[in-house]
Amino acid sequence: MTSQNKQRKNTSSHGRRGTVLPVVFILLSLLLMVLPLESPVASAKALLSYIFIPQIRAAHAVVEYAEGVSDTVKDLLNTHQQNALLREQLSRLRLENAQAKVLFEENVRLTEALNLQAPKIWQGVWAKTAYRDPTQWNSVVIDKGALDGVYERAAVIALKDAQPVLAGLVLEADDHTAKVLLLRDEDFAAAVYAAPSGEEGLLSGAGAAQMRMQYLPFLSNIQVGEKVYTSSSSSIFPAGILVGEVAEVEDESGFRTSLTARVEPAADASSVRELFVLTPQKTEGE
Repeated sequence: MTSQNKQRKNTSSHGRRGTVLPVVFILLSLLLMVLPLESPVASAKALLSYIFIPQIRAAHAVVEYAEGVSDTVKDLLNTHQQNALLREQLSRLRLENAQAKVLFEENVRLTEALNLQAPKIWQGVWAKTAYRDPTQWNSVVIDKGALDGVYERAAVIALKDAQPVLAGLVLEADDHTAKVLLLRDEDFAAAVYAAPSGEEGLLSGAGAAQMRMQYLPFLSNIQVGEKVYTSSSSSIFPAGILVGEVAEVEDESGFRTSLTARVEPAADASSVRELFVLTPQKTEGE
């Protein structure tokens, strides 16, 4: 009899619970519907709905998945667009390279026909700046040396806006490193010419100041803004490398037989990071 009484009590207890819980949920739902839609109430509604209504959870999961798919599609579209631009740039570069090859071959043909000196293809090694004296901005040490083909008094070139510009020359070379003398150093000198005037002169460093282009004809037509390039009369540097720009022409007053122009170097000594050191060059066909 005792066990039967216990079973009856448990059954009645479960029955009461099964009746009470729905009633509590209904009353709680009605209470939430009646209460004003303030922030805490709205949050509680959303939380209870998310817990007790599986359709809402499923819809939430679908929305999150859709958002992820949307981001993925956007990434794919952006990647496709970038690839298209890169393919277009590559095609343009191939065309320009083909045109440059045709022009170079034509130049070689005309050079041979006129018995001129054949153009030379630059040979060299890329090097990085390994050390720079913080108190001295007129020279740098690079991470390539004699074992890499670097030799003393070799021309050193930098790139500025994808254009080769003169950076300096090798002052001394060890097995694995070399010291490069930059344009502004007072010991630097090079034969140069200005375009379009065509006036030639000797370029020399001036320390922290602008470089000097000396021994220009007194009646020279050189103008501020002209580009300065290495001359074919130079024994170290290949002709036609951009050196800088004329910033000032010396006043013509006084008893002078020549003029001096101030030149702003194209290669910025403070930003030189990678350099191309020319090694012994070969003519086309060698």
